[in-house]
Amino acid sequence: MDAARARKIADRIQQVVAEMLERRIKDPRLGFVTVTDTRITNDLSDATVFYTVFGSEAERADSAAALESAKGLIRSEVGRQTGLRHTPTLTFTHDPLPDSARHLEDLLAEAKARDVEIAKRAEGARHAGDADPYRKPEDRDGEDDDLDGADDDATGVPDAADVAGPSERAGHSAT
Repeated sequence: MDAARARKIADRIQQVVAEMLERRIKDPRLGFVTVTDTRITNDLSDATVFYTVFGSEAERADSAAALESAKGLIRSEVGRQTGLRHTPTLTFTHDPLPDSARHLEDLLAEAKARDVEIAKRAEGARHAGDADPYRKPEDRDGEDDDLDGADDDATGVPDAADVAGPSERAGHSAT
């Protein structure tokens, strides 16, 4: 069977099942059921209908029992509306994806709250150490040893004016 045709049939089955649950199945055990996905085998013999139920575990179990008891009626309607020669058997499976997504959202919200708490703690904090972490070479005695009295530049390397003698700085040659 062509995968595209199987996908179209699965989508049609999903629509029929959702419509049946909304309009024709009047079982009081059936809770707020949402059909989330339908998958069908390539030979169109088996269809798995994934659903979620809004509510507690007890409501989930009641809805599962109601779907099992209405399976024959739903299957006959699927066969009538799809026009297939052999109607696929239906299997109803609770879809864990929304529960997993809700759990991940809760974890992300918790992580965001922790980040906000850490940011509040870090507001008044300061680094342990100097404001400028890069060390500059200093004289051991703390005095400027250059002859011109000027400090070295930020690199700590003496320039030509620092190395020249007093007569050369004044513009005189030493000859």
